[in-house]
Amino acid sequence: MEVRRITINIAGRVYPLNVPAAEEETLRKVGKQIENMIKDFEQNFDVRDKQDALAMCALKLGTNAEVVSANYDKTVHSASERLAKIAQSLNEVKE
Repeated sequence: MEVRRITINIAGRVYPLNVPAAEEETLRKVGKQIENMIKDFEQNFDVRDKQDALAMCALKLGTNAEVVSANYDKTVHSASERLAKIAQSLNEVKE
């Protein structure tokens, strides 16, 4: 697996990272997303402290991840129920 050394700039700080080549684009995209979120918080909520903006980003991203996870769990549960019904119907047809 190829590893690349990249730098990501977040809140005025540069973070050097060693990442798998396959993840480079994703990390750069997330870094830009965080930078845009910081700018939005600074403009829309009169946030002047980068620490506060980063905390707000963490809360927003964490909330988004939790919502996606909950939706995923519901989808998997629903699909499992449907598959169980299909399996039951197939068994009934076999008999």
